[in-house]
Amino acid sequence: MSMSLPDSPFKTHGGVNVPHRKNTAKVESAVLPPPDTVILPMQQHVGAPCVPCVKAGDHVLVGQKIADSTAFVSAPIHASVSGKVVAIQKIMLGGGQLVDGVKIQSDGKMEVSPDVKPPKIGSLDEFLKAVHESGLVGLGGAGFPTHVKLNVPKGKHVDTLIINTAECEPYITSDNRCAIEETDNIVNGLEAVKKWLGIHRVIVAVEGNKPDVIEKMTKAVANDSEVKVLTLRARYPQGAEKVLIQSCTDRRVPMGGLPADVGCIVMNITSTAFLGNYLATGMPLVKKRVTVDGSAIKDPKNVITPIGTSIRALADFCGGYKEKPKKILIGGPMMGVSVFNDEIPIVKQNNGILFFDEKEAHKMEPTTCIRCGRCVNVCPMHLMPTLLEKYATAKRVDDLVKLDVMDCMECGCCAYSCPAGRPLVQSIRFGKALVKARGKK
Repeated sequence: MSMSLPDSPFKTHGGVNVPHRKNTAKVESAVLPPPDTVILPMQQHVGAPCVPCVKAGDHVLVGQKIADSTAFVSAPIHASVSGKVVAIQKIMLGGGQLVDGVKIQSDGKMEVSPDVKPPKIGSLDEFLKAVHESGLVGLGGAGFPTHVKLNVPKGKHVDTLIINTAECEPYITSDNRCAIEETDNIVNGLEAVKKWLGIHRVIVAVEGNKPDVIEKMTKAVANDSEVKVLTLRARYPQGAEKVLIQSCTDRRVPMGGLPADVGCIVMNITSTAFLGNYLATGMPLVKKRVTVDGSAIKDPKNVITPIGTSIRALADFCGGYKEKPKKILIGGPMMGVSVFNDEIPIVKQNNGILFFDEKEAHKMEPTTCIRCGRCVNVCPMHLMPTLLEKYATAKRVDDLVKLDVMDCMECGCCAYSCPAGRPLVQSIRFGKALVKARGKK
């Protein structure tokens, strides 16, 4: 395969070269038939959870709103199958949160709600309202409500829209397949954001290990002088928001700052494609393309699945298990969350499910830190992970704050590079929780 050389002139600090293992990049996405049941958690986004507006016994249709919130930082939830609401029950998410979930028994018909209509938009406010009603959140994994991201704070001027197509995690190829299979929707989505936010520079940022995406997106935007496809070096965590902004613009988001502070908005490419499709069809966010891969799965592939489908249903659709998985990850191996069983439902921001056998799930036993400094060298945020681990373990909150623990993006570069196998990310995450707890008090 020919490789495109990076053409971004800007350097970023740290990062690691991880094995790509993009096994499903050339495999066309497969559509999962309607599952027997789905469970739609009320917390599928950053911010306030939703409250169900349906009850057990109600019949619902695809695209029908079943939950919402009056909070600004939230996003409504819609039925992903047609059928009967059989229960509203407590469920545990992959991160351990206990939330309400609406359980729907599918009738197999996938009948669409009459409420599904293309939105009428004539102003920025109407555009932002439509984005909110679509239920869109960051589909790259963050889950931040998109209408909030696009609502630029007063006093901030945004001149650059960055479409994040880096997809730097090993295994995950759902964004790659989206770029190939939904190119027109991507163009329509970015053009809408350009128009309503008055942005005249768009950068489609792609790692150089995806030449097919670079070629297709370059052709798709060839007639728009305001849109450029920028090739980035394939180095993790190139897709992290702050790293990406610097790679594309040489602007550095300040500690504790937001992209708008440096005139940028970053949107995931799958979010952009969904937006383009929603504006044309009115179908809200009810399905997701998910990479299913790993050493314990028989037939890895990208699966387009109704949101709320169980992880087990996706595994069965991919041929089942070669052997019982030792570890199941939601997300990639660098930043993914290990889950306790395969009955957990797929939510909006999931882009990959990985199943690892005993050999690949083996964890290195930690030994004493040898002060080699590798964790400092690879940290994209210029932090000192070994000291953060020490202070987190000792619960020295003031020292954690002084060393900017909250700026850790938990990318895992430090732990990946540590020859002693120290659980740096887990310790830093604990340290961040200590700081948040003190803030609440």
